[in-house]
Amino acid sequence: MKQKTPEDFWREYEEQIGEKVLARALGRYMSGWEEFDNQGWNSIWGLIISTSGGFRFRHFPQTNWLAALANFTNYDTPKEKTFFIPKEQIISAKLIEEKGWWKKIFRSTAPQLLINYRDETEDIKQALLEVEFKPENLAESLCPDPESPDLLRN
Repeated sequence: MKQKTPEDFWREYEEQIGEKVLARALGRYMSGWEEFDNQGWNSIWGLIISTSGGFRFRHFPQTNWLAALANFTNYDTPKEKTFFIPKEQIISAKLIEEKGWWKKIFRSTAPQLLINYRDETEDIKQALLEVEFKPENLAESLCPDPESPDLLRN
């Protein structure tokens, strides 16, 4: 049986959602999506994906042997957690990175992706995620206007 490559995964993902993946990274959800916040799903890791249709966060459930033993009596299998912000609802996106070496030494933080968006009731919300590995072009690909003043790196 042939093992699936990352290229296979992304090709199949694009086919599944019917959109082109513009940028992607691994990261951690922090706050700003009501369902996740209400469920206490803060600090969960997943894929941070910018597509031609908007922004997607996709958390894959993890099961290790210890979790499987602890969950033996509970027949609920862990479920994938996702959310999607359509491109037309995104107001701005900003990647915030620490540039000063002294700040990096004393406060080591991953770059943060801050997305301002309108929810289905037109209220302005703000999603915050920490981004690891390859955050290049993530904020740029989400911005409705490439010349947006919110497209900043601190």
